[in-house]
Amino acid sequence: MSAFRNHCPHLDSVGEITKEDLIQKSHGSCQDCKVRGPNLWACLENRCSYVGCGESQVDHSTIHSQETKHYLTVNLTTLRVWCYACSKEVFLDRKLGTQPSLPHVKPLHQTQENSVQDFKIPSNTTLKTPLVAVFDDLDIEVEEEDELKARGLTGLKNIGNTCYMNAALQALSNCPPLTQFFLDCGGLARTDKKPAICKSYLKLMTELWHKSRPGSVVPTNLFQGIKTVNPTFRGYSQQDAQEFLRCLMDLLHEELKEQVMEVEEDPQTITTEETMEEDKSQSDVDFQSCDSCSNSDKTENENGSRSFSEDNNETTMLIQDDENNSEISKDWQKEKMCNKISKINSEGELDKDRDSLSETVDLNNQETVKVQIHSRTSAQSASSPKRKKQHKKYRSVISDIFDGTIISSVQCLTCDRVSVTLETFQDLSLPIPGKEDLAKLHSSSHPTSIVKAGSCGEAYAPQGWIAFFMEYVKRFVVSCVPSWFWGPIVTLQDCLAAFFARDELKGDNMYSCEKCKKLRNGVKFCKVQKFPEILCIHLKRFRHELMFSTKISTHVSFPLEGLDLQPFLAKDSPAQIVTYDLLSVICHHGTASSGHYIAYCRNNLNNLWYEFDDQSVTEVSESTVQNAEAYVLFYRKSSEEAQKERRRISNLLNIMEPSLLQFYISRQWLNKFKTFAEPGPISNNDFLCIHGGVPPRKASYIEDLVLMLPQNIWDNLYSRYGGGPAVNHLYICHTCQIEAEKIEKRRKTELEIFIRLNRAFQEEDSPTTFYCISMQWFREWESFVKGKDGDPPGPIDNTKIAVTKCGSVMLRQGADSGQISEETWSFLQSIYGGGPEVILRPPVVHIDPDVLQTEEKIEVETRSL
Repeated sequence: MSAFRNHCPHLDSVGEITKEDLIQKSHGSCQDCKVRGPNLWACLENRCSYVGCGESQVDHSTIHSQETKHYLTVNLTTLRVWCYACSKEVFLDRKLGTQPSLPHVKPLHQTQENSVQDFKIPSNTTLKTPLVAVFDDLDIEVEEEDELKARGLTGLKNIGNTCYMNAALQALSNCPPLTQFFLDCGGLARTDKKPAICKSYLKLMTELWHKSRPGSVVPTNLFQGIKTVNPTFRGYSQQDAQEFLRCLMDLLHEELKEQVMEVEEDPQTITTEETMEEDKSQSDVDFQSCDSCSNSDKTENENGSRSFSEDNNETTMLIQDDENNSEISKDWQKEKMCNKISKINSEGELDKDRDSLSETVDLNNQETVKVQIHSRTSAQSASSPKRKKQHKKYRSVISDIFDGTIISSVQCLTCDRVSVTLETFQDLSLPIPGKEDLAKLHSSSHPTSIVKAGSCGEAYAPQGWIAFFMEYVKRFVVSCVPSWFWGPIVTLQDCLAAFFARDELKGDNMYSCEKCKKLRNGVKFCKVQKFPEILCIHLKRFRHELMFSTKISTHVSFPLEGLDLQPFLAKDSPAQIVTYDLLSVICHHGTASSGHYIAYCRNNLNNLWYEFDDQSVTEVSESTVQNAEAYVLFYRKSSEEAQKERRRISNLLNIMEPSLLQFYISRQWLNKFKTFAEPGPISNNDFLCIHGGVPPRKASYIEDLVLMLPQNIWDNLYSRYGGGPAVNHLYICHTCQIEAEKIEKRRKTELEIFIRLNRAFQEEDSPTTFYCISMQWFREWESFVKGKDGDPPGPIDNTKIAVTKCGSVMLRQGADSGQISEETWSFLQSIYGGGPEVILRPPVVHIDPDVLQTEEKIEVETRSL
């Protein structure tokens, strides 16, 4: 794997070792708890002979590294070497080798600290030379030993009702785009956010997919990190695998996200008014319905997540981090919630004039619940929909792989006004239709019926006489067998058709048309604008009513290959590939309150199916997988053309001609080329600044971001995919360096002055005046001065904590606010401006002079006695 070729600067600290020494140590025991192997780890620091246990026990080896700063350790069973500082696996032979070099390029001092708050501007103006791309960087190479003993067949030990986690991790592990990112681009798994889930996940993937894999591993670090953020998974009770997946993917997104600045309208809601007189059925062609999820299938955790306390050597800040104000906890809780269409429309309420592009649709009165779309809306900051504004937008490997877009619309049947909403989703929660729903769905597919364009019936439109004959035989067999014996036959296509079925909004479900200013009958449609690279499908098998939960055990048949999603694609969608192959299935056995989770996964190296039941891994047949009671399914876009292109480009390396120019290309994009069906245009902006150079922050690990290509490979990739920009020379951007030095000086100055003023404020015995400040704004400022956010906050915004009474501005009751001194307020306000001022003055207690004189007299008499 190319990730293992990355240079580790800590190899210089390795002492003289021999294989015989390691074998001798493997027969010993942990020096702390005396437990014997396997899974013992030996420290490789020069003149250190420590041997400790691994994650299957107390993990004394990790404790030893943290206490002594000895970063390199070797597993005495597999002889694999791990660097705690770099959070990646390294090879000892790299210590003896030399890096390829180009003329006039000197090594840059490796900065070991990755946290932004400890960021220092590099003084050296040269960069390390990136590695040259090889075959394994362009295509997944299947070695001979993989055919006999494929990688990725490592079990996960159950550490107390954690089968839900083990099944979810195995399903994600067998998603090649995500796993190859961590194996090939492991150096990008950098974060200053705790608990650093991406680093724990990187280590786990390295263990699961290593050639010398053990029979099973224990995902202790990953599990402990998730429990610190989300209290739902604490304790030893059984949890929901789908909820764990959402939590893990959201955390990985938060830690790995990169900011992308662009100028556009509000991303949540785009509404338009169309005259439908010429063809009132036009909306049927473009959209299919999508009901709002006004009621979630599973009660979400409303208490938020407990934050992971950070070590802080500075003076205590004004308000300590706790479980209610943790940035990670709040982001996770916000993004975890289901997006209601009614909420999106109300939040993105635009101008209601006929000529405006903005309008609002009120769907609050709807009671029918069909569709749940899990989306990550908090990844984008809210902006005013009435004007264009530069806002923050984020992307990560998670959003690149799992994000799709649904376009939904509501049409008034009186005035023909259409409101359109774009929603981002990471998984589709599909209903399992009952007998009545199936009858409605299948009636529209009858060959004598007219298949209305845009209706769910087009999902069943005949695709040839063979398909029609098989469908006819299936219906005949079902009709001959009593339904109480056979049960309804439900396919995944049925569930998708029910998901996208158009809905008539009438009766109790009429909606308020902003143009008509009345409740009107309407129709809802929705279709997919963009399907993700990997489609995660969640089947709603649990029905929650009051305090009881029941399980829907209806068998849903699903294809292993060739899932056709063309019927659910919007007409004007730019998507080209809509055929998917199954990667993995998470199955739930048992009842709603107790059960057991397992996963069936297709190994990407030998294309065989395996059952992952905690630490047990067994090969199974395709029929076993198809008969499984699916709960969560992962489908991957299939493209033979993409595979041929990878083979063609990889073969060019064998006929590589001498080149006068070398081109640099993003490792992240090469991972997309290697694993995506549609990698998209080349994007080198992840290692370049807006000025075309390397940002100073990324200079120390440029070799983790970039690979070097010969000219003929670049020419072929560029002519096929476009994008860019083309890069022949890497240099640290001088402009960004100056700006970074200024911003770093500003951070330090503001933080030091605040700490000094706040310390003086805390030492006051009875202050007469308190200034209140919005904690939402203060957290943004704190993230900036601590280096967690690159941009300073905007003006102070106290509007949410202030209320005006009798002409005076007062603190709103229960407002999320903090108290600072007048000097601190003046300092912050002089820099950022904003307001309004919210002042608290404690009541002054007036003491009667006679009473005070009497108390003093009593005190004197008491002393004399």
